[in-house]
Amino acid sequence: MIIEPAERLQVVQEYYFSKKLKEIKTLNDKGKDIINLGIGSPDLPPSKATISELTKTALSPSSHGYQSYVGIPELRKAIANWVNTAYGYQLDPATEVLPLMGSKEGIMHISLAFLNKGDKVLVPNPGYPTYQSVSNLVQAEIVTYDLSEDKGWNIDLDQLKAMNLDAIKLMWINFPNMPTGASPEKAILEELIGLALKHQFLIINDNPYSTILTQELFSIFQLNDAEKVCLELNSLSKSHNMAGWRVGWISGNEDYLQTVLKVKSNMDSGMFLGIQKAAVEALQNSSNWHQQLNEQYAKRKELIGKIYEYLGITFDPKSSGLFVWGKIPETISSVEKMVDEILYQAGVFITPGFIFGSNGERFIRASLCADESTIERAFERIKKASLNFN
Repeated sequence: MIIEPAERLQVVQEYYFSKKLKEIKTLNDKGKDIINLGIGSPDLPPSKATISELTKTALSPSSHGYQSYVGIPELRKAIANWVNTAYGYQLDPATEVLPLMGSKEGIMHISLAFLNKGDKVLVPNPGYPTYQSVSNLVQAEIVTYDLSEDKGWNIDLDQLKAMNLDAIKLMWINFPNMPTGASPEKAILEELIGLALKHQFLIINDNPYSTILTQELFSIFQLNDAEKVCLELNSLSKSHNMAGWRVGWISGNEDYLQTVLKVKSNMDSGMFLGIQKAAVEALQNSSNWHQQLNEQYAKRKELIGKIYEYLGITFDPKSSGLFVWGKIPETISSVEKMVDEILYQAGVFITPGFIFGSNGERFIRASLCADESTIERAFERIKKASLNFN
């Protein structure tokens, strides 16, 4: 290479799934037909009304110009209405909602908007790897906080209070949690908001899983004083089967959103009108549509549970979200070897927990984004394979 990469790239690696998908493609090119139970990309389509609105808008000659950086008013209003129905609080669609091209982009927008070089940011372990990689890219200093099995994968307030929280600028949380499926503990989060008020740091709840296999739909803004020190990311990717459409939003205090907009408006030129109009339709999906979706995910989860039981993996059948987080038996020395053995001997890919942090070393994560027959086929392969994990 003639031109040297930026120094910031020395602290990040290619995204794990990017590398693993290349490996799986190589195996498939050799005729292996790998069953992928690792990636959280919904296999089911959006609602018919969503697709129809996209087609209708795309056919209009006036639909193809640049769009507003803050989204069309109809989309912001639809988001606010959906939030009110789902979570029970009202946002001002004009000032407290900022549509995004997917919530993953929002992680970068927020980090660029609030973090200077050397600022300290709290990142969960285990947690979504993008929190750490984006923090590295903006040259912030990462301070990890533990989520552990013995605490129900919830935040350990005693650990946080033992830290110098005055030095913290921003904290990433994610409830309902990925990868663990843990539900939020409101009392813990209310105390966390109190700590943020006292020590003046910003909390961001990354919330794309709130509608999937949950007992109660949760938003950080259901809690007292959250609007003072919190932002929330949300997305249509998982909840409305629109992962590839790239539609999400940030909600929260107007001043915070205006700060984020300074970054966003310099990084994109607005979302395609057809996708915005389709998102408006998606946000009007009936409760029956969501119920049927969750019924399918529940059936799939039962089948994943059977695979786990066969392999001696323990898991919480009441967990939330699009994945099943499981603990491997003590008799197995390495989760990485176990995952690779299942991949190469059975032709089934499951995600190793260590990619989410050191607290995931003894865990794996299986996705519910495969239909029942595919999961059953994966189970048959695993039972027939000659697996040796040690």
